[in-house]
This record gives sequence, C-alpha cells and structure tokens, in this order.
Amino acid sequence: MKNGIGSHQSQKMKNDEWLTPPEIMNAFPVFDLDPCAPIVQPWKTAKKKFSILDNGLLKEWNGRVWCNPPYGKDTSKWLERMKIHNDGIALIFARTETKMFFDHVWNGATSLLFIKGRLHFHYVDGTRAKANSGAPSVLIAYGEESSKILEDSKIEGQFVMLKS
Repeated sequence: MKNGIGSHQSQKMKNDEWLTPPEIMNAFPVFDLDPCAPIVQPWKTAKKKFSILDNGLLKEWNGRVWCNPPYGKDTSKWLERMKIHNDGIALIFARTETKMFFDHVWNGATSLLFIKGRLHFHYVDGTRAKANSGAPSVLIAYGEESSKILEDSKIEGQFVMLKS
C-alpha cells in the first residue's frame, strides 16, 4: 500500500488520493496552481493543475499555489518547494514536532491556521469519508499575500503569525 492520508493511522485505508474538503477550498479565492492535484477532480482547486502523472515537483510553479501534498515520506519535499516558492497555502497534518515541520514550516512559513476539529476528506468521486482524518490539520501560508488570505478565510481555528 502506498502512503495516503491517514495510512499511518490505519492499515484499513485503501485510498492513495484524498480530496480537500470543498468547504476549505471555498474559503479561499481561486489559486493559480495545484501542483499535486488528484487525477479525478470533482471540484476545482486551482486554475492550473498537475497530477501524479505530471510530477508537479519537477514542473515550474507560477502564481499562488494550493498544496495538499501526498501524505507520507515525500510530504517534506512538497513543503520544501512551497518554502522556496514562497507564495501559497499548504494543508498537512499538524505534526509540529517533526523534522519536516521544523525545516519547512517553523523555519520558512509566514503564518499558520490550526484548524478546529478534524477534517473529513473526500474520495475522488466527491463523497465525504465517513471517518475523520485521524489527526489535526494545519494550513500553512508562505508569503505575505497568502498569509493575509489565510487570516481572512473565516476557517474556524487558531491563526498564528510567524513572520511579517
């Protein structure tokens, strides 16, 4: 089994692709790029998308980026790229003690929004998963404009400014 969201929580998970809940996407203006979009996408996450077939890590990134990366050992690569690009918002589990978090969030992000409660991600057909994600989630803003968008999003949670 490949790593998917929650795969470290339960071996029962049989999905590799999980969609960001539409209420999260609806809280933001349209993004320019989603470099790790699912192949099947019942709702749009950005004007332009790259799927696993395109390998978005190797493509050029332009504009404000939405990044709900594949969860697992490669998540760090996506956050490193977000840190370098410095214009966008990422969604990951709030594993604040990890090396990845210290390397690419605490030492690179502009602000954070710790989401209240646990998200229910969606299957690629758009249906909501019955179980929640199994862990708390955080939205990470890179760059001042993305930080302002995150702060103004009205997503319930705790906003934390890291740098201005």
